[in-house]
Amino acid sequence: MKVRWVAIKSEGKKGKMKWGGFLMILSLTIFSLFTLLLLARYTLKQTNAFDNGGYDFQSLSSFTIFAWKPIFRSSDLPRNSPLHKRLWGPVRELGSLHPHANPQGPYSAPNLQSTGFLFVRIRGGFHEIRNAISDVVAVARLLNATLVIPEILSTTSSKGISSEFKSFAYLYNEDQFIAALAKDVNITRTLPKNIKEARKKKAVPLYSVPSSASPYFYLHQVLPMLRKHSVVELVVSDGGCLQSNLPPDLKEYQRLRCRVSFHALQFRQEVQELATNILRRLRLPGRPFIAYEPGMTREALAYYGCAELFQDVHMELIQHKRSWMIKRGIIKGKLLVDSAEQRLNGSCPLMPEEVGLILRAYGYRADTLIYVSGGEIFGGQRILIPMHAMFDNIVDRTSLSTNYELTRLYGREVNPVNPPSRVPFAIVKESKLEAGQKAGPRPHPLPPPPARPKYPHNIEGWWGWVAESDNEPDSTVMELRTNAHKLLWEAIDYIVCVEADVFIPGFDRDGKGRPNFASLVMGHRLYQSAAAITFRPNRKEVAKLIDDLRESMHPTNRTWLSSIRKHLKQTLLDGLVEAFNLSKPLSFLSHPIPECSCSRGENSPSTDFNPRAALKIRRICPAWMGVSTNLRRKEKETDDEVYVDDGFISSFFVRATGKLGVDIGGNGSQEETRLEDQDELENGDR
Repeated sequence: MKVRWVAIKSEGKKGKMKWGGFLMILSLTIFSLFTLLLLARYTLKQTNAFDNGGYDFQSLSSFTIFAWKPIFRSSDLPRNSPLHKRLWGPVRELGSLHPHANPQGPYSAPNLQSTGFLFVRIRGGFHEIRNAISDVVAVARLLNATLVIPEILSTTSSKGISSEFKSFAYLYNEDQFIAALAKDVNITRTLPKNIKEARKKKAVPLYSVPSSASPYFYLHQVLPMLRKHSVVELVVSDGGCLQSNLPPDLKEYQRLRCRVSFHALQFRQEVQELATNILRRLRLPGRPFIAYEPGMTREALAYYGCAELFQDVHMELIQHKRSWMIKRGIIKGKLLVDSAEQRLNGSCPLMPEEVGLILRAYGYRADTLIYVSGGEIFGGQRILIPMHAMFDNIVDRTSLSTNYELTRLYGREVNPVNPPSRVPFAIVKESKLEAGQKAGPRPHPLPPPPARPKYPHNIEGWWGWVAESDNEPDSTVMELRTNAHKLLWEAIDYIVCVEADVFIPGFDRDGKGRPNFASLVMGHRLYQSAAAITFRPNRKEVAKLIDDLRESMHPTNRTWLSSIRKHLKQTLLDGLVEAFNLSKPLSFLSHPIPECSCSRGENSPSTDFNPRAALKIRRICPAWMGVSTNLRRKEKETDDEVYVDDGFISSFFVRATGKLGVDIGGNGSQEETRLEDQDELENGDR
């Protein structure tokens, strides 16, 4: 009986221990959930405060939406101050220009009985795709053809990208594209089944058209084949398929190009939302910002022979690309080119440190917000280090977005297949030794010693093949996917650059008829807001001024600062006229005026620049677009520009103080400022 009682007692103790352990685990679980809820609530509170404005950037914690903490060492300039107007615009001489791409006179709707289907495949990057789409729409209108939604090969050739978005829809909004052009051209999403079968059997006429194809080519060669086969396929790979300048009787096709590029081509919703969020976060501090596009791509550097601007493996990669271009007849020239001479000729992009110098010399403070755009900067982030030493707040899309937002932008993607594993070096070495031992008695030679082993970390990345082969290897699955992602990255940067307060390119003219990213941005800004500050620096002149600064061996003086300031200010107007004379024959979308613009009001009598005469604008804006010319003249009369005390510019170069050698407090010598003021007034730089 006693033994039975002891057993019952021991079982009771075990039961109590089990219940105690269960209660302890339950309490820990409840405590963990409570802690997670508190953290989630705090994170949501921080995020809402960030999105709603009025956020204290100095109190950012580890739960912020991004890691960027802006550094503002001085108070913001008043909006009505002369210095703010000089640095951030608008450009008064261009204030009378406004977008106006509507058809003029009689403009018939597209004929329902079209001559056939126009199927287009587009190769290239973001800027080439955008320029080509505007051309193919104009060609479809010219041929009275039904346009099939163009196919973007950069996305169809990529493996494992999102199945939610295909081809054209990966980048642009198809519904918006069709609806916006309903009065211009017939558009369909796919080909009929019978034509699809004929295309699979290669029974469809195929044309690889250059960017300079004339309307005569389409009317006399393509149109007869279109009527015969009811379908024609075009392959566009040069960034366009129609010449830039069209005859005067085809001006409506120029305006159609503007409607396509600036109105119909809207990015899909996810891209628009992320770009809007980035813009809101950029403007949250309440200060204007500069958008800078380096234009430093491997293709551009190889095309113009700028390899020696870089070092080590990057120079080898540029030279290899140039050799590849020479073999395929893309460029005609020598493999070895003097990069220093090319830079002095203005053929190479401006380096970030050079752009930083001219911006600081113009008057922008060290705490100015600068957004760096571009899908990829050749040379990596180390190229931006000198510029970051001059400006504290340099950001890009990665610092203004979260991984979740970017993942949502890409959509659900298939995991790539792992590449075949390399044979370990030890196994290769043992097999060669074994082969040598079985080779028989001497004098049979022993096998050569094994080469230095190449471990995965030595060849990781798209540059690892340089040391192994003279031929560029095929793109991997991840590289193809990254090429598709670059389209989305550049779409975000495109929106931010168009909406920026100031835009400056590092490389804007390629001179071969293929507009680059910066030229399209400048054309869109010229169309949408012509008065916004858009610098077009002459790289040849800037290189000379920078070399003068480096060779002087002493701190720069007011003359150099005045030269930089005068040059940049002249590019606002003279650079625009130069683009009209030189760039427009190569790329219409980089300079869509006068066809897509109109003028209202009269020019200010205080300036000699007449935009209507210089840019050949003959259209007067309709009455419903404008304000009173008397009001505009009154605003200009009360907005006389006076020189500003900006001694902090001189102090940046003359008196190196502070953490980065930058004194931005604006405490320069008053006498020095007055002398600089007098020099600029005498030179007419107002």
